[in-house]
Amino acid sequence: MHVDLTGKVAIVTGSGQGIGAGVARVFAENGARVIVATRTASSGEETVRRITDAGGSAFLHQCDIGDRDNVARLVRQTVEQFGRIDIVIHNAAVYPIRSIESLGDEELETTLNVNLKAAFWLTREAAPYLRKAPYGRIIFTSSVTGPRVAMPETAHYAASKSGLNGFIRTAAIEFARDNITVNGVEPGYILTPAMAALTDEEGQQAMASQIPAGALGQPEDIAYAMLYLASAQASYVTGQTLAVDGGSTLPESPVLLDSFYRTR
Repeated sequence: MHVDLTGKVAIVTGSGQGIGAGVARVFAENGARVIVATRTASSGEETVRRITDAGGSAFLHQCDIGDRDNVARLVRQTVEQFGRIDIVIHNAAVYPIRSIESLGDEELETTLNVNLKAAFWLTREAAPYLRKAPYGRIIFTSSVTGPRVAMPETAHYAASKSGLNGFIRTAAIEFARDNITVNGVEPGYILTPAMAALTDEEGQQAMASQIPAGALGQPEDIAYAMLYLASAQASYVTGQTLAVDGGSTLPESPVLLDSFYRTR
């Protein structure tokens, strides 16, 4: 899949690893100048190195996206360096595993700041510059967890992602006449460092066996969905979220699904 993003400037938050790094690489491969916005400099440097070694254009901006002043500085310095912003992708998220009763206020606040409040801050800061672009794109990494399914010990994460989907729809209306689209992608089980921390290889294989596609997704699976949403061809798509999950949210019963595939 190729989309011509030549000359466009794209901010990708949380792009030091996992889905964000995959998005940054794919967008750079398609001509975008990518701002790798990440809290950890070392991981961001690795993403930049991989992109530049492949002939792409990427620039590191160390940033705590859960801090409003950091977000304002990210946008301001991007404009100072490049004179424009065309695409904003908010991918950064935190995912502490905590039950509702054990979740502390500080962890709850951090989750909401990074996953949800940053969507407001980024959109508010970038909107004046997106209006000046030939077309503007705002894309969010949401999740199937919250909007479509639930897991124990993730209520705070689920609430932040459900709120994000509500934000996407409302922001899409507010910016529709400005030639700015606002959309999201809802990943299912994607093979990332966060997934590796959640369970071991045996656990990952067990999870994959419950997915109709028979495998965990790759960061590029999310990146290519976002690439379409960032394209000129997606100009009439706004306020939408696309589940990219290998069909994991489709089965009514994992037990019956397993039985079905065993008979084939």
